[in-house]
Formats: sequence, C-alpha cells, structure tokens
Amino acid sequence: MAKNHWLGKMLLQPSFSQLFHLYVILFCFTPTHAQFLPEPRAGPGLLLFTQPVYNACISENSATRTYTRSDVKMGIILAPPRSLSISYSIVSRDDEGIFEAEEFVMGDFCFLRIHTKGGDSGMLNREVQDNYTLIVKASAQGGLEALATVYIKVLDTNDLRPLFSPVSYSFVVPENAPLGASIGRVTATDADMGSNGEFYYFFGDKVKDFAVHPTSGVITLTGQPSVDKQDRFELEVQVVDRGMKLYGNTGVSGTARLVLTVQRVNEFAPVLSAVAVVPSWMDSDPIYAVVTVEDRDEGVSGDIEWVSIIEGDPLEQFVVDRSPLGNEYRVKTTEFVDWDTFPYGCNLTFQAKDRGIPAKLSNIQVVQLQLTKPEPLLPKFHKGVYVAKLSEIAPPGTIVEVVKVTPASPSVNYSFSSLSDPVYFEINYLTGVITTTRHLKTISQDFMELKVVETISQEQTTVQIIIEDANDNSPVFNRPFYDVAFNESTPIGTVLLVVSAVDHDKGENGRVTHTISGEESLPFAIDPDSGEVRVTKDLDYESSDDIYTFAVRASDWGSPYRRESEVNVTVRLININDNRPLFERVSCRGMISRDFPVGQTIVALSVVDIDELEMVKYQILSGNDLDYFQINPDSGALSLKRSLAVENIKTGIFNFKVIATDGELFSEPTFVNVSVVRGRIPPRSFTCKETRVAQLLAEKMLSKASAKARPRPDEQSTDVFSVNKQAPQFEALPTSILVREDLPAGASVFQVRARDGDAGFNGRVLFSISDGNKENYTVSAHAVYEMPVSLCSQPYFNTRKVLGICYLLYSHQINRIRVSTEILART
Repeated sequence: MAKNHWLGKMLLQPSFSQLFHLYVILFCFTPTHAQFLPEPRAGPGLLLFTQPVYNACISENSATRTYTRSDVKMGIILAPPRSLSISYSIVSRDDEGIFEAEEFVMGDFCFLRIHTKGGDSGMLNREVQDNYTLIVKASAQGGLEALATVYIKVLDTNDLRPLFSPVSYSFVVPENAPLGASIGRVTATDADMGSNGEFYYFFGDKVKDFAVHPTSGVITLTGQPSVDKQDRFELEVQVVDRGMKLYGNTGVSGTARLVLTVQRVNEFAPVLSAVAVVPSWMDSDPIYAVVTVEDRDEGVSGDIEWVSIIEGDPLEQFVVDRSPLGNEYRVKTTEFVDWDTFPYGCNLTFQAKDRGIPAKLSNIQVVQLQLTKPEPLLPKFHKGVYVAKLSEIAPPGTIVEVVKVTPASPSVNYSFSSLSDPVYFEINYLTGVITTTRHLKTISQDFMELKVVETISQEQTTVQIIIEDANDNSPVFNRPFYDVAFNESTPIGTVLLVVSAVDHDKGENGRVTHTISGEESLPFAIDPDSGEVRVTKDLDYESSDDIYTFAVRASDWGSPYRRESEVNVTVRLININDNRPLFERVSCRGMISRDFPVGQTIVALSVVDIDELEMVKYQILSGNDLDYFQINPDSGALSLKRSLAVENIKTGIFNFKVIATDGELFSEPTFVNVSVVRGRIPPRSFTCKETRVAQLLAEKMLSKASAKARPRPDEQSTDVFSVNKQAPQFEALPTSILVREDLPAGASVFQVRARDGDAGFNGRVLFSISDGNKENYTVSAHAVYEMPVSLCSQPYFNTRKVLGICYLLYSHQINRIRVSTEILART
C-alpha cells in the first residue's frame, strides 16, 4: 500500500528529470503511426515483454545514471493479481559494462529502464561506437524468464572541435589576378555530426587584400597586391564551431598558418624595333643597325635577357652590343667584312627575349644592311693643326700629342720635318706619339711649333705646343727677418712695416697672399696683398707685452698645390710718458697742537707714476701764504717751517692745495686741511680718502706679466715648405714582368711605389718611363697634371700616378714581345 502511495505521488507530481526525459524523447524521435495490437500480459505461468525488440537512444558523454530514451514503453504488463516481482538484467553484448538495467513498477506495468553505469565503466563516444544491441532478461519468482532485444543509438553532442589538416598552407598569388579570384582553400574537419559538425573560417587579424569564405574556406582576392610593396603575406586562419559547445566554450577551436607569395607576372611581350644605319668608311668602330626593345612589365619581367640575330648571319660576322644606358643595342662586326661579296647587302633577323617567368619572345624584325664601298681615300692627318699644352716641369718621356693619318694604313712613318728638328722632343715613327726628351726649364719661350710629316704619303701637319708655367717657385721675402720698434701711443691703423714676398712664377702661380701664421690675439693685422702690418688695437706699455714675435706666411695661388714661405717678425714697444702722477690718498684733514715741533712730519702724501720714467716732485700751490708750512719735494712729507707757539696767528685753520709732477705731466691737485688747537693731540689724528691707485698699478703689472708669459715662436725656425732636401725613393721595383699576350688594353700590368719625405709640393712624386721604350712604346705620365685620356690609348705602356702609387697600364695588344723599361720617380 505504501508503495502504491509513493507511486501515486510520483504520478501526481512528476520530477524535473522526468519532464526532461519526456522532452528529450519528444525531441529525439520522430512521430510514428501507432498500431493498436493486443498487449500480452504476464500471468501466473507466463512472462512476456510488450515487444521482442525495442529502440532507444542516449547522448554520448552522458553522465552516470543517465537513462536511455524510447518512444514506446519498454517492459512487461502485470496481470492481476499483480503479485509477480520482476527484475531486469543485461545478459549479453555489453562487454564494456557501460549500461545497467533496472525495473520500475507503476500500476499494472513494470517498466524496463536502462541507464549508464558509471564508475570504472567506459564512456559513451559516438565517434568510437554509435550503437549498441543489448539482450535484456526479465526474471520473476517461480523461474519465469523472458528475453528482449534493445537497440540503443548513441546521439551526437558537440564535444569535438574542428581542426585544420594540414595546419600550414602556401599559395602563389599572381600580381595581375582579378578581384574575387580564388587563390586556394584551407580545410578543417569536425568529427561531430549535423549542425555540431559545422564551423566558420575567419582571419585572426584584419586583412586588406584577402578574404576567407566562412564555410568553404576558399581564399579570395579583395585587393591588388604589388610585388614592389610587399611580396609575401603571412596570415593566420582560425576556425570556430557554429553551435554551442558541450561545456559552454565558444572560443577559437583551431588555427592554421597561411603564406601567400605575390608573384610578378610576365604579362607583356617585348616590342623590338630595328633601324639600319649606314656608317662611314672612316669610322673605326662602325655601327650597322640600332635595335631598341621596350617591355611594359615591371621589375625582372621587364628586363631584356638577350637580343639576338636569329637568321641571316650564318658566319656569325655580326655581334649585338648593349648600350650602357637604356634598352638600346648596336649591331657591329666581329671581324673585317668584305662587302664586295655582298653586292645586294644582307638581311638580318632580330628577336628579343625578356627575363620573365615564363619568358616571352618579342616580335621578329628583318633589317637589310647595305653598304656601298667608296672610292679609296688619300691619307690625311686628323687635324691640320694640333694644339697641345705642356707643363714646364714635365719630365722626359711625357706625352705631348698623338698625330695620326686616316684612313689607317698598315705602313706609316712619322717624323719631324727637317725645318723643325726639335731638340726637346721626339716622335715615334709607328704610333705618331710625340714625347719630351729632356727638361723644359731651360726654354725661355712659352710657345713652340713643330712640323710633322708622314713620309710615305708626304702629308704634313703642324703641332703647336704651349708651355705652361708650373708652380715650381716659392715666395721669397726681401729680408731674412724683420725687427721694428714704435711708441705705445701709435694710433690704430698706423702702418708699422711692410712684410712682402715675391714669387717668380707667372699668373696665379706668382700671385702671393700674406697672412700672420698661428697668432690670433695679436694687436696687428697684415694686408694680404701688400703685406702692410697695421696696428689694430690700442697699446699700453704698462699693461701689455712690450715685445711681439710672430711669423708671416706668404702663400701663392698655384695649382694644384700652393707653395708657402715664412719669415719671423719682431715688434718692440717703446714706453713713453703718457700717464699723470696719481695720489694714493686725497682730501686729508686733521689737527695739530700749537706747540707742534718744527720739522716733524704732519702728514705724508704719496703719488704713483705708472710710467716710472722720472722722479716725482711735490709742491704747495696755495694756502701757505704765511709760510708756516713746507713740503718735502721728494718724499711728500708736510711739516712746520716755523713754530706756531711764538706766533700770534689770527686763524687756526690752514687749507693747502698740493700737486705732484714728473717733470712733464701734473697730477690732479689734492687738498690738505690742518687745524691748530691748544693742548695735546693724540697720534693719527689725520684722515685721508683712499684712491686705490696702488691696486690699479698692481693690476697693470699683473696684466703685463701675463702677456710676457705667452710663449714666443722660435726666431730661428726653419721654413719647411720651401726646402727640397730629400730625393724620392722606390719601395720596390721588379726586375722583370710577365704579361699575357691576350691582356686587354687598359689593364694594369704592375704597380710600383715611391716616397718623398719633403713637405708640401716638394713631397709630391711624379713618375715616368725614362728608358727602354724607344721603338714601339710611349709613356704618359699622370702625376700633378691630368693628361687627355686619348693619349693613353696609343702607347703600349703608360704610367698613371694615383696617391703616390705608379700604375703601369697596358694600352695596346702585345704579340709575344719582350719589353725592358726603366721607371723614373721625380719630384
């Protein structure tokens, strides 16, 4: 009875779990059309389930004692008198012991309820096993038994997160890809079913040029990336579940690394344009066609890899050379072409190829080359008059000029005309290079004219040589040193002396500028052109230095290096009487008694004469009309001349006006007031006003001492700029040199160094080949003066001076020739 009462309460007041189970059953199972069959009932000798097979479901990862759900009642109907006690158990197909069966009697029905066991039993995982088939046995007293089969379907929950596979992606983005183009696809998988297995893709950070489809994972182009701005993008793609997670976690589930490489696209093919050129037979390096190529692509795709002759040159007599600037190419010959064998010219076919990936070829263009051979030309010199400039200090072997006849002939012979026969020059009979043979310092004229003849053709030309002045003379002063004295009262702007130098060079090389070397605080200045030394400050013998010694530097305006000389100048200051005597104390006043002794000092006056040239004398100008007092002219002591005690003086106050003089100048007067009183007067009864003259004198003496302590330059210092004492010395010089016969013109053959310990211009070194280069070689000396480049291309060897280093440059092709040369280093 109690049991039925409890059961009744359960039916009247269903629990929350029962309502939840009812909701899940209604949610999980689709409606079916019920067939009303007679229900078997269990009697005293019969035990039967309502159905032999039942279908139930349960969610995966269910907690302990979670019941399965079914859309039908599972169990046995109890027949009256309902005295059977039935129990259920799972007899097979639950190897892991996940489920457990129990009975529940309500009214005339004994429900079969199956729930998860928990404890050490396994967990439900749909991804591992999505259904179970259980054999359930019902047992009752009296040995009654019945069997039923229960099919349990494991329902999916959103317990797994989506994961990328693979976790890294790399795609190439063509630079010209259109907007919206698909670049690639990222993929993630979620083992859950249905909506639990759905997810979204998105970028972790804000991305401008790319987008990812939220469901398909396709990467599309939303901008126009440029290789020049950024050629590589490293992005992070994230994925998240669409549904609610089992435990409420809705964060990012997985990430993948996405690398996008922007690739430049070779979009345009090169455009080739060729134009034939008719060269002159006088050209030493003729051009037969000019080819221009343009490619609208940018970067490497716009660069031209080659321009080639693809047809029309089976003997490979032509070559295509690229110009230093731009995409212009010039067609030249690799060897001599006998155009007589091509009476109708030749057709060359050109094509170009760029460096893009994949490479593209240009259009094909055919150009006809046709050259008519002119009548033979008589050899003539390049110029009717050659003008060359040469420094007067050029060493022997210096190239002056190169004369040539054109067209070039395999046999030439250059020489000076018999009318010229120069002594200072020689000409190479094969190359036409004119060089010096001796120093030019002894030549008085600055212009020379040579006549050159090519003896085979008898052609003549004139070479005019202008000998330029070199800065090889230093300025010279007219005295070895200068010494001058002047009064301290000399006014500002007065010219003390003229310190000037003369330079015997010409033009700018002989123009001299004067400066005071080193000293900045001198009271003098020098005119840079005339050399006049003037006073620039007020001078005072008593407070400044009385002897000034400094150096005057004379510099010429020569090029490329200036020459300088220095001379010492001594200026002496003469002291004059330009300061008046000054009293140390003024306005003295005091008292004396009537019986003051005669001759005893009443008060002593003192003056200071800063000039210190003459003795100072004192005298009373006024106030001593009665002649009672006197002043010592040397010491300045005031005393009584007559006794006051025996005199009947009317007044007891005397006011004296006293001055001092050095013989020329007088001091300002001072006044001494003396009062005569009766009785004794204590000592030191006189008071005076201090003028601080002694302190002024001390300050002037200190200033003078400081000025005298200034370091003086050595009066016998040597002018290191004008002395050329040391000869240049080679550091190392090879005795023999091996030169490859295929060495290109202009290549460096060897290097030699020389040093000179002199200062300034005298320490500069100039190089030249002095001997061993008479027949087939000439030399160009590059040292102080830069020679024309064209001169360096003619001889086999020439020297170039760079920072004191001599480079022997190879200027012509050599065909197994042994050369012996001597190199001269000269200052």
